[in-house]
Amino acid sequence: MTGKTGTFYGIGVGPGDPELMTLKAVRILERVDVIFTAASTKNDYSTALRIARPYVPEATEIVSLPFRMTLKHEARKQAREENARKVLSYLREGKDAAFLTLGDPFTYSTFSYLARALRELEPDVSIQAIPGITSYQAAASRLLVPLCEGEESLLILSGALGGESLRRLAGTVDNIVMLKTYKNFEDITQSLEELGLLDKTVGISRCGLEGEEIIDDIRRFKDSHPPYFTLLIVKPDEKN
Repeated sequence: MTGKTGTFYGIGVGPGDPELMTLKAVRILERVDVIFTAASTKNDYSTALRIARPYVPEATEIVSLPFRMTLKHEARKQAREENARKVLSYLREGKDAAFLTLGDPFTYSTFSYLARALRELEPDVSIQAIPGITSYQAAASRLLVPLCEGEESLLILSGALGGESLRRLAGTVDNIVMLKTYKNFEDITQSLEELGLLDKTVGISRCGLEGEEIIDDIRRFKDSHPPYFTLLIVKPDEKN
């Protein structure tokens, strides 16, 4: 790499409340030349941008990067490479850039894939990540539910493919957080029922966002989908 190149920042904007963004994230957003957001191929709406908007100067360029919502590995890889090349074109102009992501940049985030693709294209590229508050940290605070205490363990699972991981691992840990529950909530609920954990589970939808809802009884979603941003906290051995 020759000449002055920009730095690429992965910025976690937190779970939804703009006041939960870090001071460092705000400081960087105020000075970068361009901000990238992730979007589907159907539209360019970004919840992360809406959260960060109060701290983004009007003159800052906003670029939406389309990511294909598919399970096909090659299609996802191609989208990441295309978007990495677009980001790199700005960095090579000497511009500093930020990528906005919900929660934390390295917790189930598109940023980690994009950063890897960038380094494959340009190993010396300057990348920094600014950590953010995750949705499950915010949910625990909102619900006043400890994620773990003393010598307890905590397992963070993705429910994108259903409840199979929960069936396999629930008996090995003290506390469980389940993210990405929307698409296969029926199977997740079924797995909780099989494990006798329905009454030891609480959910929250859109934590920190407009329309936030606490779900005390997840049985009502057994045969349907809850709102998109829904997570579960499971306490298998909770002591009353």
